[in-house]
Amino acid sequence: MSDTVDTIAPKRDEMFGHPKGLFVLFFTEMWERFSYYGMRAILVLYIISETTGDNPGLGWTKVEALALYGWYTMMVYVMSIPGGILADKFLGQKKTVFLGGILLCAGHGILAVEEMWAFYTGLVLIVLGVGGLKPNISTMVGGLYPQGDVRRDKGFTIFYIGINIGAFLSSLIVGAIGEIYGWHYGFGIAGIGMVLGQVVYAMGQKHLEGIGDLVKSNADGTNNTDVPLTKIEKDRIVVMLLSFIIIVVFWGAFEQAGGLMNIYTMEKIDRNLFGMEIPASVFQSVNAFFIIVFGTTIAGLWARRQVKGKESSTLFKMATGTMIMGLGFLFMSGAALEADSADSGKAAMIWLIAAYLLHTIGELFASPNALSFVTKLAPAKYASIMMGCYFAATGFGSKLAGLIGESVESASELEIFTGIFIFTTAFGVLLLIFLKKLKALTHGAEDIQDANNEETEGFKLADKEA
Repeated sequence: MSDTVDTIAPKRDEMFGHPKGLFVLFFTEMWERFSYYGMRAILVLYIISETTGDNPGLGWTKVEALALYGWYTMMVYVMSIPGGILADKFLGQKKTVFLGGILLCAGHGILAVEEMWAFYTGLVLIVLGVGGLKPNISTMVGGLYPQGDVRRDKGFTIFYIGINIGAFLSSLIVGAIGEIYGWHYGFGIAGIGMVLGQVVYAMGQKHLEGIGDLVKSNADGTNNTDVPLTKIEKDRIVVMLLSFIIIVVFWGAFEQAGGLMNIYTMEKIDRNLFGMEIPASVFQSVNAFFIIVFGTTIAGLWARRQVKGKESSTLFKMATGTMIMGLGFLFMSGAALEADSADSGKAAMIWLIAAYLLHTIGELFASPNALSFVTKLAPAKYASIMMGCYFAATGFGSKLAGLIGESVESASELEIFTGIFIFTTAFGVLLLIFLKKLKALTHGAEDIQDANNEETEGFKLADKEA
C-alpha cells in the first residue's frame, strides 16, 4: 500500500466527470449542514432573546451567549478526533458516518422541545453526531480519487458547494421560521433536514462500495498498525500539523459570522429593504450564496493554474485566503464607523454584504483545499484521525472566535474588527515568507499526474487553443 490514503481508490462510474459517490456524499452533507447551520443561525439569537413575549428565548447576556457558542462550536469539531479514531480503529468511515447521522437526528429533534433539559441534551447529541460524521465523510471524498488526480481539489470544492447549499437554504428557512414563528419550530425544521440526509446516504451505498470500509491490513498482508511511519510520512504529518495553526487563525476570525457579527447585524445594521425588515439570521445565507455562485469558478481557476505550473499549493491558497478574508473586516470597520456617527446608530447593510463577499472568497481559497490537503498527505492508517485533527483545529478556531467576541465588553466593535484585519494580514504575509520551506515537507504530495487524466489533458488543450 502507498503511504497516502487515496491511492487504493478503484475506478468507478462517473457523472459530470466525477465519481457518482461524490454526489451521494454531496447531498448527504448538504442536508447535514442544512440542519447544523440552520440551528447555528438562530442559536445565539435564541439565547439572548427575552424570556417574555411572543417568541421567548433564554434571556442570557451577550457575553454568556457568546461563551456558550464558543464552547459549543469548539466541542462540535474537537469530537472529530475520537470520531476519527473510532473509524480508523473499529468501525470504518462508512459506518461511523451513519452512526453520527443517527445521533444528529436525535439531537436536532430533541432541541425542538421547549425545555432546558432538552436544550442541553440536544446540544450534546449534536456534538457527538458531528464528531462521528464530519471528519469521516470528508475523508471518504478523498478516497474517491487516485493520488495525483487534478480533479481532487475541484471535487472537494463541489462537495463544499453542497455544504453551502444546505447552509444557504437553512439560513433562509430555519432562520426566518425561528425568528418569526418560534425558535423551537426552527430547531425542528433543522432536524427534518438531517433525516433527509440520512435517507440519501442509505440509498446511495451502491455508489460507495470499497470507500470508507475499515482497513485492517495492507495489500501485502501485513498488519496496518505495525508498519512504522517513513521519513516522508513523518514530514507530511509535521506540515499538516503546522497547517492546522492556519486553520485556527482563519476560523477564529471567520466564525465571528455566527457570533459577534450575527449580534451586530441584529442591533446595528439597518435591515429595512423595500419597507420590510429582514430577519438578522437570514444574513447568514449570504456567505453560502456567494460560495454557490463562485465555488466552481474559483476551483477551475486554481486547477488551470496548477496545470500551467504556476504557484497553486494548498499552503499558498490558505495564506492568501486568510488575508482576503481578513480584508473583509475592513468593511465591518466601515460599518462600525457609520453606525457610531449616524443618528439612528445603524449602518447600511452593504457593508455587511461586502464583508461576507471577501470572507467567502477567502474561504474558497482556504477551506475546501485544506480538506483536500489532508487526504493527500495523511498516511492511510491515520486518515480519519488526521481529518479529525483538522476539524478539531476548526473547533479551536471557533472557540477563539467566541473569546474575541466576548471582548466586546472591554473593546469597541471598531477596535475588534480592525484588529482582526491587521492580525490576519500580518499572519498571511508571514506564511508566504516561509512557504518554500513548508512546501518542501510535503515531498511532492500535491504534484499532479497526467497519465490517464482526461481533465488535465483538457485543461492543457484549452490553454493551447486560447
